[in-house]
Order: sequence, then C-alpha cells, then structure tokens
Amino acid sequence: MTVWTEQNGWDLPPALNMAHEVCDRWAETEPERLAIIDAPTGQQVTFGQLRQMADALAHALHARGVRPGDRVGVLRTQHPWTAAGHIAVWKLGAISIPLFVLFGEDGLKVRLQDADVACVITDAEGAGRVQALGFDAMVPEADLSPEAVSHTAPFATADTGPEDPAVLIYTSGTTGAPKGALHGHRVLRGHLPGVEISHDHLPQPGDVLWTPADWAWIGGLFDVLMPGLWHGVPVVAARFDKFTPEACAALIAAHKVRNVFFPPTALRMLKAADMHVPGLRSVASGGEPLGPEMLAWGRKAFGLSINEFYGQTECNMIVSSCHSAFSVEPGAMGRPVPGHEVTVLNADAAGEGDIAVRRGSASMMLRYWNRPEATAKKFAGDWLLTGDRGIKEPSGAIRFQGREDDVITSAGYRIGPAEIEDCLITHPDVVSAGVIGQPDAERTQIVVACVVLRAGATGSDALADALAALVKTRLGAHEYPRKVVFLPELPMTVTGKIRRGALRAMLQEEVL
Repeated sequence: MTVWTEQNGWDLPPALNMAHEVCDRWAETEPERLAIIDAPTGQQVTFGQLRQMADALAHALHARGVRPGDRVGVLRTQHPWTAAGHIAVWKLGAISIPLFVLFGEDGLKVRLQDADVACVITDAEGAGRVQALGFDAMVPEADLSPEAVSHTAPFATADTGPEDPAVLIYTSGTTGAPKGALHGHRVLRGHLPGVEISHDHLPQPGDVLWTPADWAWIGGLFDVLMPGLWHGVPVVAARFDKFTPEACAALIAAHKVRNVFFPPTALRMLKAADMHVPGLRSVASGGEPLGPEMLAWGRKAFGLSINEFYGQTECNMIVSSCHSAFSVEPGAMGRPVPGHEVTVLNADAAGEGDIAVRRGSASMMLRYWNRPEATAKKFAGDWLLTGDRGIKEPSGAIRFQGREDDVITSAGYRIGPAEIEDCLITHPDVVSAGVIGQPDAERTQIVVACVVLRAGATGSDALADALAALVKTRLGAHEYPRKVVFLPELPMTVTGKIRRGALRAMLQEEVL
C-alpha cells in the first residue's frame, strides 16, 4: 500500500503482463477468492473461474488468428466476460480496445477502422452491429459452452514487459477524430497508488468496489475494475439502463459495497434526491471539480469526505486527495500522487499555467496510435501537457482552473466538438455547425449545437429534434446536443476555423 511519505520511483519488473497481475497470480494461489459479483444475476466469479473464462477465450481468439500486437475490441458493458475479454487479449500479447456500447454507428466505426481490429469481443446485440460494419465478432456465451470453459486447457500467458503495448483507449476527439492513446502493461501499476489513496488506503478488510461508470472508460476500467482485481478486492458488475439514486442505494446495500467511484453527475443526482447512503468506507470522484458545497453534502450523506482525483486518458490518476491522510485546500484537487511528478509550467503573475506531468509516469501513454505529429505536440521536452490550466499551491496541491481546449464535460464524459460537428453537417439541411458547452447545474455542461442551414431551409423544433437524434444514433447517446441554435453564420477565424470561444461568449451574453 502506498503512503504519502514515499518518494519512490516505479519498481517495474522486466517481465510484466497485466493478465498475470489481475488474474493468474490469484488463480494460482487462491483460486476460490472472489473476483467479480455480477449484480443482475447474483453470480459470484472466483479468480479460478475468471482464469478459466480468459483461457478459453484466449484459445478461441488464437484459433481465429489473433496474434501478438493485433488489436481486439471489447464492446461490452460491466460483465464478467468484459474482464475476461481484456485478460484474454493480454494473455495473447495482443492489444485490447475498450468500446462503449452506446457508441452510434459512426462512433464505433471510426475506432474499429483506425485500430484495424482483428476481432471484437461482444454480446449478441453487439455482434450484429460489428458484423454490419464488416468486422469479425465473437460472443463468448455463444462460442464457448460452459463445459468447454470449465475443461479448457491453460493458456500460456505471453512474455511481455512494461513497455509492450497492452491497451488502446480512445480519447474524446477534442480537436478532430478521436485519438487512440496506446498504453503498455505498466499502465495498471501507474494507477495503483492513486486508487489506493483516493480510497483511503485500499485495500482494507471487507472492501468491495463498485462504480456506475462504464468499464469502457479509463475511469471504470483502470480506476476500479483492474485495481480491484490486482488487490484481490471483489468488484461488483452492474448494468443500469438508467442511473437512479434509488437503484444505486439498493445495489450498494444488497452487495455490501464499501468503496465507490462516483462520477460528479451521479453525486449531483444523489444530492438532488437527498439520498444518504450508509455503510461506505470510501468515496472517490474524478472528471471535474466538485466544489465546496458538494463536498460538504458528501460528508453528511456518506459520513465521510469525498476524495477527488485527476487525470486524463493519456496519463491518468496523477493527482488525488486523501482526507484520512492530509487536509486539502478548498478548491484544490489534491496533491501529486507518489511516482508522478506534476507541476504547472509557464505560470503567469497569478500563478496560473499549464498542468504538466514529467515523463516516466507509469500511467503515461506510450504514444498516440498512428499519430506521430499529435504525439510530438502533446509533449514539451520532458513534460506531457494535459491541456488544462491550473495553479500549484506552496503545499504542492494542484488547483484546477480550466481547459485550454474546447472539450465539453457533460455527466462525467469528456466530449469533443469536432466529431459532433462532422456528424451534424451530414444532414442535408446543415451547411456548417459549431458545438460548444453550456453550463448546467446537473450535468456540468450540456452540448449546444450552433447550426447554419442551407438557403431555403427553416429552423424548427422538429429539425432540432432530428439533428439531436442524428448525433445520438451515429455517435452516441451521451454526445447529442440538448440545445440546437440556428444562426445565419458562425464566427470564423481568417483561416476558416470556427471560433468556439466567440460562440461561448455569445451564449454567456444570452444572445443564443
């Protein structure tokens, strides 16, 4: 367990494979230890069973021709087969790609094509979608009988090291098409100190982890699922069609959950319902600042202090608070997590500058997939630039000030405007579109689409609904514009780029 007094580097062994880290080593020593609780069915999956599932899947993937370095998608929500899917891919020495089930056709297609996937592990519904796009799909429940799983021969885990590619996680696409952040097998080790700290020194006896965040996102996959498996802490898998405070509280009580990662939107919904949830030992939150009012409410609702943390797909879990170990200045996210050197570069007179992480962090990406120029722009010498602005306090705490890019933070998701704009202009009535975020009490921001129509077309509620449905269907249910504004023209730069800052200023002036 990490403690804040350590000033250690990363003690990474030359041989490192996450399949061994999160599954095989437990299966070899404590096969009956509980790994995953599948909430909808009540099924309890031990590490021994999880290894059988992953081994059977690895054999099946190998039979289909998957080899080291190949990319394999995992298009499933929270489920034991989701975990087994990633583990199986790592056993092969291949690269897993977490994919969100709510992606629309375009959102899914652009990622599958960019990664040139060999196969996608999914369920029956996902298989139809994947095959319609021209890619191979594998459904474990259909392709592997329970007898085959329980009697499968062990699959020899590939010999890999910390720098060997393991997982490709796509960003939101803030400046164009989504970029794939390629991570090595060291990425989990890089997350562990921050996860331990944000959960007040995980693991403790009786700990059980859960998050409403989907395992397709880095927050669900590497802030909860994989660290839980690494520590041998049971992880609850739950699939909500829609998050509600009542269902959340019932799940926590039913499965004796003690440790939760709540995205800020979930916390706001609990607060709006005045839902008090007893029995928790730790609550962590990340993705956007909570503010003093939410933190004060959390102390009453949970009987503990919410620990905020900070990171991004390219380098996650680099700053965290830990109220059981130290006090945090009001408004600050926390302190740099041991092993990660985080600072503020190019600070102005007020101390505000660019939040940056020094090369060497274990959770730092290897590179962007097939984008050497974008990779080079992400770094300034020895520092990875997060694209966020902040202030570093004398105590070392980092205070988040804002984003340099045009990313929209809505309900815990980071949403890039360019992909939505590209989708909107596929509508025959749309000439151009600019997408921005508008402050919202519940979701932090909502997506607003500012649209210029072709001559002769008329803006209407029906057309606004149609444009929202277009984005929802083609990109994802979390990205559609909740507000559509029809404008005669968009503010542009002399080089023809949309001035989203000008659109935001118009919104603030209530012109839109």
